[in-house]
Amino acid sequence: MSLLNALNASPGIVSVELRPPRAELDASAGMDAWIDTYHSVTGLVRDSMPVFLTDSAVGAREENNLRHLVINLGSDVPRDRVVPFLTSKHTMEFCLNYAERAWHEGFSSLVVLGGDKSVGAPRCVEHAWQLREAIHAHVPELTLGGWANPHANPETQARFLSDSRFFGEFFLTQVVSHHDRAKVDAFLNAAATRNVTQPGIFGVFFYRSANIKTLETLKQFLPVPTEGLIKEFGEGATPEDVCAATIRGLRASGVKHIYVSNLPVRRARQTLAEILARV
Repeated sequence: MSLLNALNASPGIVSVELRPPRAELDASAGMDAWIDTYHSVTGLVRDSMPVFLTDSAVGAREENNLRHLVINLGSDVPRDRVVPFLTSKHTMEFCLNYAERAWHEGFSSLVVLGGDKSVGAPRCVEHAWQLREAIHAHVPELTLGGWANPHANPETQARFLSDSRFFGEFFLTQVVSHHDRAKVDAFLNAAATRNVTQPGIFGVFFYRSANIKTLETLKQFLPVPTEGLIKEFGEGATPEDVCAATIRGLRASGVKHIYVSNLPVRRARQTLAEILARV
């Protein structure tokens, strides 16, 4: 079943976002990292979990996710639940060739994002919808996902999603927490008012500790509920407890679909199972 069909048919899907190995790793370390990624992806997909693979997350240059997926997954892993990210921080020629190859190799969906303007290579288009429009014209068979941010103005975000120029059949969101319930509720209300019909997959970050230095670094790339995390970890909560609390909170707000980010790649399946057991 394709990702879009699964999203529309299921009362609630939990999926995973993984980062490919960093491009600067030497050959041996890079190979080991891809072996870990391969085992996690194949195990999760066989558990019927959709898996998203990022493209230069947080400005770091990562290995080409599609190339390594094609090389490493083989033919025995269903590819309709493996969804690569593609940012516009490449040439337009690269992006269109990437989309064409993804479809040719059996990947039915892509998440197409703008990419962080403040770091790394420049975008080939000003807005992500322009790249999705170009890919739709070039490879119309692909299902494309976009992006929304519940931390931003909810009416503006809902307007983007309901615009005919969104050119996406589903969307992912910036990571949110159970400490952000008011923002999530405002976003959901605005989406309902705008009659947003695409299924959304809300991001949940797996915080491994309340280390101040780490949280301050993360704040450069995503909203971090520092005070709430410090309090929870200080009271003895484990990373799995905190992540499960966010999933429960989102479910209580009416969120159906979720992706979990920042899982340890080598233990992604086991860690996710421990989180879901608490949910």
